[in-house]
Amino acid sequence: MTLRIAMDARFTRTDHHDGISRYGASLIHAVSRHAEVLMLISDERQLALLPDLPWVQINSPLSPAELLVALRVNRLGADVVVSPMQTMGSWGRKYPLILTLHDLIYYSNPTPPGFLPLPVRALWRLYHLAYWPQRLLLNRADVVATISDTTRSLMARRRLTKRPVRIVGNAPQPGTPVRSAAEPPEKTLLYMGSFMPYKNVETAVRAMAHLPGYTLHLLSRISPARRSELEALAPAEGSLVFHDGVTDAEYAELLRSATALVTLSRAEGYGLPMIEAMAAGTPVVASDIPIFREVSGGAALLTDPDSPEAFAKAVLSLEEPGRWARVSDAGLRRAAEYSWETSALQLLAAAEEAVRLHGTR
Repeated sequence: MTLRIAMDARFTRTDHHDGISRYGASLIHAVSRHAEVLMLISDERQLALLPDLPWVQINSPLSPAELLVALRVNRLGADVVVSPMQTMGSWGRKYPLILTLHDLIYYSNPTPPGFLPLPVRALWRLYHLAYWPQRLLLNRADVVATISDTTRSLMARRRLTKRPVRIVGNAPQPGTPVRSAAEPPEKTLLYMGSFMPYKNVETAVRAMAHLPGYTLHLLSRISPARRSELEALAPAEGSLVFHDGVTDAEYAELLRSATALVTLSRAEGYGLPMIEAMAAGTPVVASDIPIFREVSGGAALLTDPDSPEAFAKAVLSLEEPGRWARVSDAGLRRAAEYSWETSALQLLAAAEEAVRLHGTR
């Protein structure tokens, strides 16, 4: 029997993808090759970043109406409902439900994302003061999904749910162009990600004092105040290049010429830019933390996130004869182990399990 899956696409952005938006849209596209998919959106502008599939518009996930959203979703006749977040309302639901928890970052780093409305940011902080609200949400699902073994282990340690926890992994985009190994890399380093405190961009900026001739390209959108903070740490004028957002095409072009993609985050749910860079053949220099060990599988250069000197040493090691090519090749092999097809099959197995479990309650 072909499952009819309602997939919550309301976290899709309206202009460009962020991590959650890309994860959800990519998973929807991959799952649609195996199941009948109905997308739940809250803004028709989201359709520009979603596949051409049937959809229905419901309330924003940040609206008070979210408390009763299940009463609306009940009428859609889905065999199972899947959300890429854990906050989807479930009161009164009559359908099997999969909720997704990506990471536990905000328990140790409680600053909420800046794009959230002020009242939501206040609730966000309160929500992450204790684990019991998370347990309450997750235990209302039939199956809980997460994207890494690292997060699944943390969930088990904190006893966040009594429900089965299944991996539905992240992946690079299919058809990523691979750079030519014959062309020497430019002395550029790329950072793709937010500028939240736990991202620890400051260490990479300070390390530029030990990397003469290199420039650090900061690709994401940044507030004027945050930009000024980082510029004040820069060792020399011209060592930092702020792009304030790039298109997918611009990102791919920069990846094809850079020495490395860098990330010194102290916490991460997955680190998709790492795999995106590897899929393009670009080496990665990253902080030595559990999630990056898992995702890179030994193919990245991992270093102390608190040492600008250690980071710079890792970057300079790529200048050793043959070193850059070996790290590039290892990354390509590792990235090939991830695919959205695999993720889709993982989700379908979780969906079938959710249907079985829901029928026993």
